[in-house]
Amino acid sequence: MRIRIWGSRGSIASPGLDTVRYGGNTSCVEVCLLDNSRLLLDAGTGARPLGIELMRDLPARIDLLLTHLHVDHVEGLGAFEPIWSPGIELHVWGPPSPVASLNERIATYFSPPLFPVHLSEVPASTVFHDATDRPWSIGSATVCSEPIMHQGQTVGYRIEDSDGAVLTYLTDHEPALASDLTTLPGEWISGFGLAAGADVLIHDCQYTPEEYRERVGFGHSSTEHAAAFAERTGVGRLVMFHHDPLHTDDALEAMRADVLERWKVEPERCLLAAEGTELHT
Repeated sequence: MRIRIWGSRGSIASPGLDTVRYGGNTSCVEVCLLDNSRLLLDAGTGARPLGIELMRDLPARIDLLLTHLHVDHVEGLGAFEPIWSPGIELHVWGPPSPVASLNERIATYFSPPLFPVHLSEVPASTVFHDATDRPWSIGSATVCSEPIMHQGQTVGYRIEDSDGAVLTYLTDHEPALASDLTTLPGEWISGFGLAAGADVLIHDCQYTPEEYRERVGFGHSSTEHAAAFAERTGVGRLVMFHHDPLHTDDALEAMRADVLERWKVEPERCLLAAEGTELHT
């Protein structure tokens, strides 16, 4: 499994001199499976450069797994070049709702007056699926999802390829809400089952502990929580993700140092997500 990060910022894109090392694009991760199937995790602004790259050798099918429908996770969809290519099959997976279908909810953003073209008018063949708690197959991988702690309907994903490699993606996640991650039984921790034993865990780490005290309930994690969650779930590598738009590159590196102070592992097991980062499992 090859994993490449195209956007790791949270809330709003934040390009600038202070974010050059880790990037300013919002959430988007590319996953290439053993059989060369292509998965996308979220479609923030990082989906624009990814789409340009995919056009060089365009696959016939692309699967996009959305964690939730906040704007910073779908705003790159209109600039995702393959969606404007006839003959491409784009399968979109996302959290189910009893109120409206997934395509109806995405079309709230992807339609006038917020976007000039309606979702139903794009040239690519789009197929929408609810991400349920029943595992399903995409290419050589088995994919699982379940609801996680965040504002609004939000799911996390566990992707296990046919060689046993496991990636878990839990952006926009607040497992420590009103609980102590160091003592709570695993079955009571949001996202625990998705992350347990994963080779790579991409996890929300938006706040310092001091910032989190003013933002309890916002749906994000601190360095303290990311470290405790990684330790409790026994993951191989933690990738700190969903960087706050106000955090400079230097601030992010200080946050990584704080995680390593709390999670006593080799430094190479704790990474800061950066645009262009490529991981192999």
